[in-house]
Amino acid sequence: MAEKKAFVLRINPEMLKEIECWATDEFRSTNGQIEYLLQEALKSRKKASRKKKQSEE
Repeated sequence: MAEKKAFVLRINPEMLKEIECWATDEFRSTNGQIEYLLQEALKSRKKASRKKKQSEE
């Protein structure tokens, strides 16, 4: 697994509470849940980008 880089994240307290609850529901740590959500968003963005490129051809 690639080395991870630590950084400070400023987040709305209500949003953090929701993510913490969601993480608990899915048996992940809060950090793990945030990382999972970011990975899913990146996958979705890549798919949308590929579809856009295909439609432009």
